[in-house]
Amino acid sequence: MRNKNQLPAMTVLATALLAIGSSAHAQTATPQDEPQTVVVTGLRASLESALNAKRTENSIVDVIKAEDIGKFPDTNLAESLQRVPGVAIDRDAGEGRSITVRGLGQDFTRVRINGIEGLATTGGTDSSGGNNRGRGFDFNVFASELFSSLTVRKSSAADVEEGSLGATVDLQTMRPFDLKKGFNATAMLKARYNDLAKKTNPRGAFMVSNTFNDNTMGYLISAAYSKRTMFEEGFSTVRWDNGSSSGGWCAPMGVGSSTATTCAPAGGGFPAADRLPASAGATDAYNQSSKNENFHPRLPRYGRLTHDQDRLGVTASFEWKPMRGTRISLDMLYADLKATREESFLEAISFSRTATQGGKPQTSVVQAQYDAQGRLLYGVYNGVDIRSENRFDDLSTKFTQPTLTIAHRLNDDWTVNARIGRAQSKFANPYQTTVTLDAPNVNGYTIDFRNSDRLPLITYPFDPSKTGVLNIYGVPAGATSVANATPSEIRIRPQGSNNVNDVLHLDAAWRANDTWTLKGGVDLKTYKFDTYEYRRGTEVMYGLPAGTSLDSVTRTVTDFGNGLSLPAGTITSWVIPDVKAITKLYDAYCNCLKSGPANGPGDFTLASITNGNARGNNRAIKEQDNGVFLMADFDTEAAGIPLRGNVGGRYVKTKVTAQGYLATGGGTPVTAYNDYKDFLPSFNLTASVTRDFLVRLAAAKVMSRPPLGNLNPGGSISTAGSPSINSGNPVLKPFRAKTLDASFEYYFGKNAFVGLGLFQKNIDSYIQGVRQSMPFNQTGLPMSLLPSNWNGTEVFDVTSFANTPGGKLRGFELNYQQPFTFLPSWGRNFGVVANYTQVESKINYLLAANVANSGMVQDDLVNLSPKSSNATLYYDDGKLSARLTGARRASYLQVVPAQNNNDVQGKNATFNVDLSVSYKWDDKLEFTLEGVNLTNEANDQFVSRARNSVLVHHVTGREFLVGARYKF
Repeated sequence: MRNKNQLPAMTVLATALLAIGSSAHAQTATPQDEPQTVVVTGLRASLESALNAKRTENSIVDVIKAEDIGKFPDTNLAESLQRVPGVAIDRDAGEGRSITVRGLGQDFTRVRINGIEGLATTGGTDSSGGNNRGRGFDFNVFASELFSSLTVRKSSAADVEEGSLGATVDLQTMRPFDLKKGFNATAMLKARYNDLAKKTNPRGAFMVSNTFNDNTMGYLISAAYSKRTMFEEGFSTVRWDNGSSSGGWCAPMGVGSSTATTCAPAGGGFPAADRLPASAGATDAYNQSSKNENFHPRLPRYGRLTHDQDRLGVTASFEWKPMRGTRISLDMLYADLKATREESFLEAISFSRTATQGGKPQTSVVQAQYDAQGRLLYGVYNGVDIRSENRFDDLSTKFTQPTLTIAHRLNDDWTVNARIGRAQSKFANPYQTTVTLDAPNVNGYTIDFRNSDRLPLITYPFDPSKTGVLNIYGVPAGATSVANATPSEIRIRPQGSNNVNDVLHLDAAWRANDTWTLKGGVDLKTYKFDTYEYRRGTEVMYGLPAGTSLDSVTRTVTDFGNGLSLPAGTITSWVIPDVKAITKLYDAYCNCLKSGPANGPGDFTLASITNGNARGNNRAIKEQDNGVFLMADFDTEAAGIPLRGNVGGRYVKTKVTAQGYLATGGGTPVTAYNDYKDFLPSFNLTASVTRDFLVRLAAAKVMSRPPLGNLNPGGSISTAGSPSINSGNPVLKPFRAKTLDASFEYYFGKNAFVGLGLFQKNIDSYIQGVRQSMPFNQTGLPMSLLPSNWNGTEVFDVTSFANTPGGKLRGFELNYQQPFTFLPSWGRNFGVVANYTQVESKINYLLAANVANSGMVQDDLVNLSPKSSNATLYYDDGKLSARLTGARRASYLQVVPAQNNNDVQGKNATFNVDLSVSYKWDDKLEFTLEGVNLTNEANDQFVSRARNSVLVHHVTGREFLVGARYKF
């Protein structure tokens, strides 16, 4: 049952639009290096320009364009891209972060900015991927106002660099010769309001350009700034596990050999967990909960996340035409994304922990109900550890890219082009600090899913908003740990990632005759990636110092749940630890040993390589990619049908150097090498069957390089939270596939279009993370890597990576665009753009880490939504313009197979509604009103296909923007 507040009228209207189809606001196709001369003056003109460009393209592409600063159709680049057929997005903190194209996720999509491949990364919540240490591009780094066009290239051509199975996305900033000659200036200012956080923030941009020296030189400078403060609230569980996990439950008296009055009593003054007395009800609840087919949440919790973001972007461009047929462009892009995030959770930690951690074997089941699929409906428990956890992140991404582009026509038959640039992204998370308050082994904890499977009613045997019931339970002075208990913690985990792409492209084209043009060139790229992380040797703490009041180191969350349909009786406030106050009290940022023995609760020294929990996130990759291509463009006729297109091939060699650290020897450095070669032929054909009916065919071999984290030659071990071990594989082969595309396009009437696209990708080589659970003493790793109070029977989730056979992916896209010019009077100003995409795939997944002996399971490709659609109803009379857009994405899988005895993990369907209205006061002044996420759509993640058990159910509120744009 989905619980959210909605705007019924808008939802009904948007749903009606989706019945028509779904939309790509502006689908165009424009060659990357050709100057843009079409001046778009309104929504209708933009759509017409899009169709004209699409019609004349040789390859299968879609484009979204903006005529001026601040004219992009959305406040976020990813949200604009979801209007393109086949593109679906994933959100973090309510904002589009990554994209999936035709079922292939962000690791399969290359992004070029001004023709140079780049990789912009930032940090996010753990449920949205956290620190992006992969190849996926984070679109939320950039302000949409900085760009003039987005191009999605769906079919491959030999002159487009390799590295994509899904698509190549080109982002183009504005240049002075793109605008009318002479002086141009535009300014935009908006106020942005979030109805959950009840905060108003500014968003602004400006652009100044000029051409001079007889219109042979020009400059353009633009900048955009936005501030965003918002809440993310809801319920989450992290994972679900079955009855026998983590050592099972505390058996009542008389069951088996359970004769003691306590269940594994804790040390260090922690309260004991009393065993339930013998009774038929206690035995029945214990037996039901202990079944392997019955599942419970591992970390049930309410949470509020406070996001505070400042985003600045600047572009500068200088262009020079020294002679006829020559154009030199120097472009500079700078982006600075600064953010803080506070995550405040009230949670029960017992259900995910072993006896040595004071967890599940100390917890008694008083009552329990499960449904037919084995999902917990209702449970009452004793001996539950309750925790108030507060995490603070300071996040920063700086992106810089200079690009020099030279295009020169030698004569009527020869042209040469050169492009050189460096794209550099630096992500830093210097403060990632978590502190906790605890209440160990409390009785009468209740969780009730009977009225809502997404937002349960949780009741506590105390008032969590009162100071003192949650306290600091530290390690006793002089000790380093507490037996059979989890003390309060101070986690300090500074980290970051750096990406650098150095790119050189050279090509030459020769027009042999009216039919054939030959083109050849070379691409040289050096890509460098490194990532780092530091942690404390132990993350527990001593008790509160004498003379310090608990009030001085705590705060309170209030008014929780305003954007949710919470069950009656749900708590709306709770005490949280104050990160700033606690770290100051303990001098936790000293990077030193404050008191006690080394590696004890008073040791705040940070380590990276020598720390087993941090070691795996200290690694580096260097790739040298050298490619050459040869291709022929043709324009001819056969049997009276005009034919145009291209045929060619690309040969590329990839050399990989991977550096990491082994667990042995306290972090032994290891370097691994790998190289592979690929020949990638491609073919594109467009047949003009009639003047208005085009048929396109495309075929290619494509490849995508392995995810960066999979190439780590070392490994990592985590003993905090859910124990896990990860090891990489530096000799992985890339993803490889054969692609087939067909497109049927009918252009009827003025600015009207209907199209059908068919595609199939035969994935010959796939890369999979293989997971299994096993006790640590069966992994072969030394016991010295574990905390001193662990005994080796703790169960770890062990992950490694392997090449697997892959499978087939196939689907179709339907596109429809039409202005309602057939209607009388003002109805002629309405129109619709819509698209619908359906994809299916069957990928063979390994079930165990041992490739030779593993069984296989066939399931959907991860991140693939079987159905997605987008529809926009618009009105444009040249003065008033309005758009109402609905975007639907079906549920999809994120992990196969999932952890903790589950088959899959994924995200449920979403439906987002946005509104945009603008009014031209005159030729210079325009007023705007926008509504984003009008249905307050939830981020709803699940585990298990049969149970659909909730992992995350968070909302971020609706956002409204009002502002004005002025052209000087």
